[in-house]
Amino acid sequence: MSAQVQEQLSFLQPVNETEVRKAVVKELKEYKTLRVALQNRQELREKGIGQLFPRLQPTETINELKANQIDRALQYSLDEIERRIVEEKYLSTSRVKDINVYLDLGLTKDQYYTKKKDAIRQIATALGMI
Repeated sequence: MSAQVQEQLSFLQPVNETEVRKAVVKELKEYKTLRVALQNRQELREKGIGQLFPRLQPTETINELKANQIDRALQYSLDEIERRIVEEKYLSTSRVKDINVYLDLGLTKDQYYTKKKDAIRQIATALGMI
């Protein structure tokens, strides 16, 4: 590795994997709610109705952007196995244990945790979190 590359890499802060995972998981949990909110908003538009419930915060545009960007991250930055891990582990309506996911997908424990870690990192990168 050249001295120039080493110098460039020294400016990068090390990434705390635990913090990254917590932040991504938090966003994925919120994403489920954002998708429902977008579907509800679309339904209201189709019926020609403005607002059914009082709006306490004007976050409509931000929520839509977040949902769209997470959609893109899931669709384009993950391979098939990574996407299925994220969907089963974080986007299902019930709590799912890791062992159930990797057995369901026919992965070994090591393969599963490697893929899961890679998926979290890919999502964080796609969303500009790291």
